[in-house]
Amino acid sequence: MSEQKSALLVLLGVAMLWGFSYVVSAFLLHSFSPILLSFSKMCLTWLFMLSVLVKTGKQRWPTRKEWLIILLSSIFGTLIQQPLYFIGLQYSTAANASLIYAVAPLAAIILERIFLKVRLTGIKLLGGFLGFLGVLVIVSSGGASFRISMGDLLLLAAMLGMTISMLFTPLLAKSMSSVSIYFYSGPVGVLLMAPLAGGEALTGQIKASGDTLVIVLLIVLGMTTALSGVWWTQGVAVAGPGKAAMFMNIPPFISLIAGHFILGEPIYTAQLLGGVLVLAGVYITNSRRRGQGVPPVSEESLIS
Repeated sequence: MSEQKSALLVLLGVAMLWGFSYVVSAFLLHSFSPILLSFSKMCLTWLFMLSVLVKTGKQRWPTRKEWLIILLSSIFGTLIQQPLYFIGLQYSTAANASLIYAVAPLAAIILERIFLKVRLTGIKLLGGFLGFLGVLVIVSSGGASFRISMGDLLLLAAMLGMTISMLFTPLLAKSMSSVSIYFYSGPVGVLLMAPLAGGEALTGQIKASGDTLVIVLLIVLGMTTALSGVWWTQGVAVAGPGKAAMFMNIPPFISLIAGHFILGEPIYTAQLLGGVLVLAGVYITNSRRRGQGVPPVSEESLIS
């Protein structure tokens, strides 16, 4: 199997894990305050990555330039994306968040064209549009409505932060393994999120539960986040941000199915149709020019 096909299968696995994680996270938000949940998940994720490091052996210490790229990626992907997502969700809805994040593939296609010089094709745009349309059908079929609010603007900024952070992965992958990238990004993200978690505690908004089931689910969430994080880094490095972002539209469909079997939530025929549109968008985007990877990119194109 070619490296490109392997990357696409890995990204599909990530999408399935994310869909499961969404359901678990929604359940845990009843027992944890948002920032604390995010911070706790990041800490557990890094501890699992540390255990992987012990088994795989010592990793090379990043160079000063690699640390700079890791820091920039973490600022956009963690410091900007994480708090704005949870704060935005407090003033918006999960349905709106799904729709806003469904725009990420189109944003990634445009940004990778600007910064990574990847060719912009009609096939990619069509795939991104079908993915967005599919998420729109899934969300609207559940009876949700879309109204623009300040929370939606925060979610939009969070989505752009996450998308921009993806652009740094192909650059790091030129000299670092996916395990190393994710391992060294972990503590940087934890340090960036620590003041926010402390602020939540100082303002009296922190909430935590010691229930056994809750703790077990939190550990499971940390494990799945660690695994999906490594796979995501590997997939983005090989397939590129534009193609990888198409898989971000799959989790709402996976969450729909998981929510049905785990939480007993109903599934409507139109929602299944939306899932088909999402999968069609992913397939169309990756069915052409599969051998084309990410073109060489210099540090100056992103950090100068």
